[in-house]
Amino acid sequence: MPDDATARRTTGTGLGLILALVLAAVLLTALPDGDREGAGTCAPRTVTSWSADEGLTGEFARYGDDSGRVDDWTGGDGTHSVRLPDGRVLWLFSDTFLGQVHRPPNPMGESYAWRDNSAPMVRNSAVVMANGRLQSTFPALFAQPSPQQWRWPVAARVEPRSPGAREQVLRVLLWTRTAGQAPWIYGVPTATEVATLSLPDLRLEGIVTVLDQRSVADPAKRVLFGTTAVDDGEWTYVFGGDDRQATSAPASNAYVARVPRGGLGRPEAWEFWNGSGWQARARMKPVLGAARENGGGGVPGGGQVAVQGNAQNTGVGSAFSVVRDGDTYVLFTMAAGTAGLTDVTSYWACSPSGPWHGPAKAFGAPLPAAGVAAYNPQVHLAVGGGGRLVLSYDVNWLDATATTAVERISRNVSLYRPRFVTLRLGPD
Repeated sequence: MPDDATARRTTGTGLGLILALVLAAVLLTALPDGDREGAGTCAPRTVTSWSADEGLTGEFARYGDDSGRVDDWTGGDGTHSVRLPDGRVLWLFSDTFLGQVHRPPNPMGESYAWRDNSAPMVRNSAVVMANGRLQSTFPALFAQPSPQQWRWPVAARVEPRSPGAREQVLRVLLWTRTAGQAPWIYGVPTATEVATLSLPDLRLEGIVTVLDQRSVADPAKRVLFGTTAVDDGEWTYVFGGDDRQATSAPASNAYVARVPRGGLGRPEAWEFWNGSGWQARARMKPVLGAARENGGGGVPGGGQVAVQGNAQNTGVGSAFSVVRDGDTYVLFTMAAGTAGLTDVTSYWACSPSGPWHGPAKAFGAPLPAAGVAAYNPQVHLAVGGGGRLVLSYDVNWLDATATTAVERISRNVSLYRPRFVTLRLGPD
């Protein structure tokens, strides 16, 4: 059945891995310490209501349609964000279209803004927002390691240059992928890297590899970290996933590592959850996976899933997001199985290593047209407390042929831009 990885690869461009403009918002990055269930005020949490965030969705449409410059962002996926110390928000994207956007009608006579099929595309970009307005683009901020490899930026954190240091830098986690054959049309997972950028000028200082996966023979079992990251005092918890969905599995497995604050760029500082504790060597075990292969109970090697509802619909999509609500961690992902192209579901836990409970009842991501898929749900901004969050999701044309998919997102530019919803969390 189709999944969110399918939505990415059908564009033929390796389009990155899958929801009121709020200017006073802060990033939700805290996690409580410890790995025990029932600590503090941890309690079941789920989405109790949601609504489309037209303000933030509209701001990306405004900026993308403004053709004052031809090297600006006009569309992209893999949406992540980080708030900088001076109040600006840096939005990070994977595969990105540049060039000019034309007013409707398009060449087909349809009432959509459109771009030429020859519009340039780069493998990553960063877009700066200040005072609620998108202002400028850094195209191809992270150079390709080789002609057959590229870097997709994922989670980012402002942290001390080294543990305990006063100077702050921006660290951006990168997924390195290598061109491959089907089913790896969107690239074979290769390594997790970390880039260091200076502040406030966002100058790239260097890139280091923190986890090389080339020695793992089966690409479906390679784990890339950085789909989401959450801070807790002296630790940053970094979540990742394998690529099982690329081989038509119903879902992927989720993993977690932890790094001392200021140590994201130091490979020796990383510790991985091994099923019972943290260890420096990368013998990680899943913390959340597909129950279908485990009799509805857990994940291979030690992680557990307390399943609610259909035990065959657990696991995560190719990208997911984790936040803290009180002492409860909430994980958002595209639903497993046939709903994985339209519906967002959630899990909850009392620690980053689980056990994770769910999936909860899903909600449908609003889509702009028939034949369009949603993927990569990511939490960005807290909206004044009360359990309200802003969640983005990427949209893309789902088609059997890559050529047709590229043509579709070119003749309707809204099909390759993030959309946003505001959520409220409450008791499950």
